[in-house]
Amino acid sequence: METSIAQKNAVLAKKLVIIALIMGGFGLALVPFYRQICEATGISQSRIVAQKASGEVDMARTVTVEFVASNSNWLNWSFEALDKIVQVHPGQQTVVNYRVVNNTGRKIIGQAVPSYAPTEAAPFFKKLQCFCFDQQTFAPGESRDMQVIFVVEPGLPADIQRISLSYTFFDVTAEAGNK
Repeated sequence: METSIAQKNAVLAKKLVIIALIMGGFGLALVPFYRQICEATGISQSRIVAQKASGEVDMARTVTVEFVASNSNWLNWSFEALDKIVQVHPGQQTVVNYRVVNNTGRKIIGQAVPSYAPTEAAPFFKKLQCFCFDQQTFAPGESRDMQVIFVVEPGLPADIQRISLSYTFFDVTAEAGNK
């Protein structure tokens, strides 16, 4: 007995829904996995306690630092760097600002995960204060300006003249509730 087209379509639709659910679960599971990999390799520095600047400022050199902000696909927040590009002298303490708005009707706990380009610049980019050090809790519709205070260390290789610091915010509400 032959299966009708409608039955075949129903079976295919069920399979596609299951695949989509598996992919979504896999994507959510990547957040803590990514965090562990970054901490193990030292790329993230999000768990590093505030560090002290060396105090030496190289006034003869200028480095361009670009700031990028993005959200994971499942986080309905407005997130932007208010200071998109700054010029700094290595060793100079600098403050930049970000704005976050929770566009949802529910409380959300978010975690910002940083990344650097080029990756060789990461050990020379020292965050003294950063919203990425802790999870951030936002009430429905809440807006908040947050700062990053940093120093580009004077030991930054001379061939690196531009650094990009990118933050991606992830919704960790479910994960934070399990602690």
